[in-house]
Amino acid sequence: METPPGIRLENVTRFFREAVPGGDAPLSFELIAGGRSNLTYRVAMGDRVVALRRPPLGHVLPTAHDMRREFRVLSALADTDVPVPRPIALCEDPDVNEHPFYVMEYRPGMVLGERIPEGVLTTHEERAAASRALVDTMAALHRVDIEATGLSDFGRPEGYLERQVRRWGKQWEASRTAPLPEIDALLGRLARALPAHSDATLVHGDFRLGNLALDPEDAGRVIAVFDWEMATLGDPLADLGYTLIYWLEPGEVEPGAGVAAASISAQGGFLTRRELIERYAKASGRDVSAIDFYRVLALTKLAVISEGIFKRFQLGKTAGAGFDEMGRAALPLARRALEIADAADDPRLHG
Repeated sequence: METPPGIRLENVTRFFREAVPGGDAPLSFELIAGGRSNLTYRVAMGDRVVALRRPPLGHVLPTAHDMRREFRVLSALADTDVPVPRPIALCEDPDVNEHPFYVMEYRPGMVLGERIPEGVLTTHEERAAASRALVDTMAALHRVDIEATGLSDFGRPEGYLERQVRRWGKQWEASRTAPLPEIDALLGRLARALPAHSDATLVHGDFRLGNLALDPEDAGRVIAVFDWEMATLGDPLADLGYTLIYWLEPGEVEPGAGVAAASISAQGGFLTRRELIERYAKASGRDVSAIDFYRVLALTKLAVISEGIFKRFQLGKTAGAGFDEMGRAALPLARRALEIADAADDPRLHG
């Protein structure tokens, strides 16, 4: 089997032999479809399968794609109520494979991409159960004791939202391929409308249905939460706001290419956004009245991320499926964010 881009076969094989239990077996690598940021590979080594995760090819922002942080948070969560793949080995030497990477347990399950696989989630009850599992897993994440798990220094929760707005402004400057006044307007509105109170928990940063593996035999059970590259300590409502932008309802149209997976919840039978918000509020005990701020922040963040992906595409530095018709998604995402901001209860979000 041909080795996919992003794997220096001889070096990585040597690392497996030295650091991964059972890694002295013959290895074969397969790029798992879907990763437009960090890359994940299925690695067969004899009769055992593991996964390898590394940064994307080409244009990599200096503050993103930190494999050490991902490995650390997976290690901290491995024995909690949050289902994650157990980490196995971390390679911090960029000379081995261009960037640091890590090896983790391979947890196959039902990952919902742009469509529901045939024969699964066929009933409204199964779809409602999957919806509840998503919210309950998020609430479990936000209950993790950061002191007990050794993550008390994993981020700076004080001023988290202010730093988020500032950070994504800087990322926009680093990623943009052309001017986009809509993004500048959103960043200004967000800076004006910062909530007075911000809670502090471990946050995932990219929490959505497409980053969960569900049990194929039980749609109400999450097997694993993936893609922890943006995890930190911060405001848990940022995770809820981000989930909601991927959660379309029947009859709605997705705001941009970056939210293609949102079409799944629009097929009917899933909880509504309002029901998701209410279930989270009940499970967490948190005030969710300012949720529109977090939805606007999430769409702005996604617009900036999509611009970085688009820039890598333009530079010819992408790997995996889904890039054949790559377009600039930042504009429709920004326009959707402005619509939510204009309709929000908080006048500070208005134009």
